[in-house]
Amino acid sequence: QVQLVESGGGLVQAGGSLRLSCAASGRTFSSYAMGWFRQAPGKEREFVAAISWSGGSTYYADSVKGRFTISRDNAKNTVYLQMNSLKPEDTAVYYCAADSLGPTVSRYEYDYWGQGTQVTVSS
Repeated sequence: QVQLVESGGGLVQAGGSLRLSCAASGRTFSSYAMGWFRQAPGKEREFVAAISWSGGSTYYADSVKGRFTISRDNAKNTVYLQMNSLKPEDTAVYYCAADSLGPTVSRYEYDYWGQGTQVTVSS
């Protein structure tokens, strides 16, 4: 089993940056693909970014491509989401998730989820 804990959320002005972290428990972290999702009030949870177990492959939603970067450090059991040029529409609760089968954009494929961290971007 994998337990995930996100951190790094907060309030930032439009155009600013934040880096989210997701710390994983367990010795099998490196065998999981990892993803970031977000959910705004009244909306469905949506895919943001994903990374393969090795970090060699990354995937992004069109809405964040060129602004967000996903990375991982398997020695630290941590995955990151660097968010630059933030916009008010990026405001949401951000969740990290682990997938034993490989990176995917579908939230239904992920096995484990964190509790989420709030990101608020003011205009």
